[in-house]
Amino acid sequence: MNENDILRIVATDCGSTTTKAILIEQTDTGEFRLIARGEAPTTVEKPFEDVTVGVLNSVRELEEITEAKLGSRRTLIRDDRVFRLMKNGHVVEQRNDVDEAADLYLSTSSAGGGLQMMVAGVVKSMSAESAERAALGAGAILMDTLAIDDGRKEYERVQRLRALRPDIILMSGGTDGGTKDHLVNMAEVIRRADPKPRFGDMKLPVIFAGNKMAREDVQKAIGPNVELHIVDNIRPTLDREVLGPAREAIHELFLEHVMQQAPGYNKLLEWTSEEIMATPNAVGKLMESYAREKGINVLGVDIGGATTDIFSVFQGIYNRTVSANLGMSYSICNVLKEAGVENIARWLPFEIDLFELRNRLRNKMIRPTTIPQTYEDLLIEQAVAREALRLALEHHKTLARGLVGVQQQRDIGQALDQEASGQTLVNMMDLDVVIGSGGVLSHAPDRRQSALMMIDAYQPEGITLLTVDSIFMMPHLGVLSEHLPGIAAQVFERDCLIRIGTLVAPVGTGKEGEPCLKVSGGINETLTFGEIRLIPLGLGETVEVTLDPAKGFDVGAGKGKRLTATLEGGVGGVFLDCRGRPLSIPSDPAARREWVRRTLANVGLRAETAAV
Repeated sequence: MNENDILRIVATDCGSTTTKAILIEQTDTGEFRLIARGEAPTTVEKPFEDVTVGVLNSVRELEEITEAKLGSRRTLIRDDRVFRLMKNGHVVEQRNDVDEAADLYLSTSSAGGGLQMMVAGVVKSMSAESAERAALGAGAILMDTLAIDDGRKEYERVQRLRALRPDIILMSGGTDGGTKDHLVNMAEVIRRADPKPRFGDMKLPVIFAGNKMAREDVQKAIGPNVELHIVDNIRPTLDREVLGPAREAIHELFLEHVMQQAPGYNKLLEWTSEEIMATPNAVGKLMESYAREKGINVLGVDIGGATTDIFSVFQGIYNRTVSANLGMSYSICNVLKEAGVENIARWLPFEIDLFELRNRLRNKMIRPTTIPQTYEDLLIEQAVAREALRLALEHHKTLARGLVGVQQQRDIGQALDQEASGQTLVNMMDLDVVIGSGGVLSHAPDRRQSALMMIDAYQPEGITLLTVDSIFMMPHLGVLSEHLPGIAAQVFERDCLIRIGTLVAPVGTGKEGEPCLKVSGGINETLTFGEIRLIPLGLGETVEVTLDPAKGFDVGAGKGKRLTATLEGGVGGVFLDCRGRPLSIPSDPAARREWVRRTLANVGLRAETAAV
């Protein structure tokens, strides 16, 4: 597709509750910029039962906005002639109103309720884990993982398959030429379970991505009642992981078996210029392409009402996990259960009865669409967000790791440190950029609140740029990056990514009041342990600084070693965080509340509430 033929792009994201549309146009200077954004309720349920109704409503909002701004009526959608100008890069319909129509229409969707998968492998920590990475990277919600060594009896695996009713099952296991018996055994479990898909009366799709020598035996054992798809082995050898073919197969089957079950989906498919993409898959594509283009390590998050997705690219390796039980509304009580009410309360600057705090969070689950009405409510919501983000990252680290079982050559230092294969790839000292997305981060009243939530939850080390997605348009730009990466990159940098500022966080612990960090050059500050400061530095501004950590503290060059760096500003500024890594939070409740109040005040945020 030639970028020179494109002047106007419309993209929609059909979410489970809201359909969001954006309009991108080429400006007089030749740049592509976001012009408008519209949204409307998704219409997959009664009385409409047609996803295109929500699409039309969201795009009509774009038309109304652009009419008000530009003084002329823009007909971006015209009933059954929607976006037919370009198809796969070729003109397929010439119309008199070409100047008013979009040249390209793209869409992502999770309106079918998302892709729900189970994976089955031989060894839980090896082939099954590789299958998990393939499924999660393709945009799936992982319901369960079956493995020969998972501690369950065969009848329990059969019961589990029947009860969960996944959309797709991914089977893996055995290096090429390796074990067959365990794979045949797992195939027989699936045959006996005879699982039925959630939608329609079609056969359940099963993808086999294991030992290529076992394909015929697995096909015989699994029987005719499932739709078997065979792709390349995920782990052809112990030291290689090939996830691409399995992910592509998952994506194709998702389009065919899940998305098409959404009412009106086939009509939407006719309208779009290119294939529809799953929403989390599109976000992941954008994160991956951004990290690859910049040559950096990226950690991204999308925290929603029901789930929290974490995306990371470290050492060029992309990983995604979805914590399906951690969210800010429907799943808020799961955060309460997993984190504990004490861990949520530790982020609050005021005293609150723990029983009352539990009840407030339970009320949020009962009324998931409510938003905070007071500053106190907002602080409680942001305290929950810190714990949801922290727990989701811990989950992510367990899957975003090197291959287990790979023999490594080690020097004597590594041997003494007992470094094992399969260590997490998420190294916070190597992290360059954090990207936050989702309502609690993207729509926080003050961007500094978003930054502080990510700092407290993720505890980045050394020097890290903190950013947020301005209006949650990463899914739209993700699908656009598949076809027009240059345009997607322009809009992502200029209109999507809001730079809050750079964080400098020495690693180490000490006693409060002891020397920790000296900053000189463009910024001149001396901080003691326990302090956090925000130094104003605007968008587009940079400063050269010399960082001198105290003995025992490391900012990236080693303990006590000087580092020269360029720090980038933003809507917040430069955050100098000497509260320790890991964070040194006081254990005494009164001292802890004072610690939180001091932290908020030092970054320019209001620390007082009506309860104080």
